[in-house]
Amino acid sequence: MTVLFTLAILLLIAIAIWQMTKIFELSQLKTEVSQVATDKDNRYNGILMFLFLIFIYGITIFSFAKYSKTLLPVAASEHGADYDQLLWVSFAIIFFVQTITQALLHYFSYRYRGKKGNKALYYADNDRLEFIWTIIPVIVLAGLIIWGLYTWTNIMDINDEDDPLIVELYAQQFNWTARYGGADNVLGEANVRRIDIAKANILGIDETDPNASDDVIVKELHLPVGRKINFKFRSQDVLHSAYMPHFRAQMNCVPGMTTEFSFTPTITTADMRLDPDVIEKVKRTNAIRAEKAAAGIENSDPWEFDYILLCNKICGKSHYNMQMKIIVETEEEYNAWIEGQRTFAQQMEMQ
Repeated sequence: MTVLFTLAILLLIAIAIWQMTKIFELSQLKTEVSQVATDKDNRYNGILMFLFLIFIYGITIFSFAKYSKTLLPVAASEHGADYDQLLWVSFAIIFFVQTITQALLHYFSYRYRGKKGNKALYYADNDRLEFIWTIIPVIVLAGLIIWGLYTWTNIMDINDEDDPLIVELYAQQFNWTARYGGADNVLGEANVRRIDIAKANILGIDETDPNASDDVIVKELHLPVGRKINFKFRSQDVLHSAYMPHFRAQMNCVPGMTTEFSFTPTITTADMRLDPDVIEKVKRTNAIRAEKAAAGIENSDPWEFDYILLCNKICGKSHYNMQMKIIVETEEEYNAWIEGQRTFAQQMEMQ
């Protein structure tokens, strides 16, 4: 809030100065006012363009140096490495092209600024230049598109090979619920029309479906490391988006239909907490929280890294708080955890 207030004050000061310069110009008695740019005007604008070039490069270098540490740590899924590689190659190409084109644009604006008596040269066409700046982008973009489609096809290849664990993520304003297929690894049929709050059937599961009796419904997502997970997504109300940034995974949750996504976790929560980048981020975050605690601000308890599921679609007033903790653990730890959970049939018996 303080930053916004400061920016607003600076903006108002700039507007005031600009208006004062206009008033000053109007107060000068001039017999003739020319709308044609002079050599002084052109030189001034050329210098400003060159200075702006230095500014944008300076702010870019500063941003890389200052904020690179806020990037996500290493990908914790099998497909994540391919995803990151494609992303960084795209960034590198964009940054290279932007650096060259912006340098030429601003330098030419300064070097070939208007001067009295100079005439601009006019080229009707140049086939060689047209070919170069057409064919090179076509080749580069075609390569990125083909590579992207290949990567996307691999990521979206959802199948039942390798005995995947079946998990449903159910979205509603403003929380997530996870449902496991139980011992048979098959989810029971469900529909929002069957939701019965009185019986705690919050997912609308068909109580007559035999596959539903051993389903496990929880508010914390546990995943076994090294095992493929086939996710099924549903939404009760509006469009949500299940976003798991550390796994480079995201899928829309659309009311009235089931969407799917699949990935294999590769790093447990415990191992990720040993990553140097994660340790550094935890230290920075806890230092900030300690400052807040000293200032009497709430929610300043020490923080420890956890994987997280977020909603990445603005779905209402509490969208920012729609999240679920994800724990990646060994197969043995996962089996012990799932054995300790009540099944859907057991929950119904308790009603």
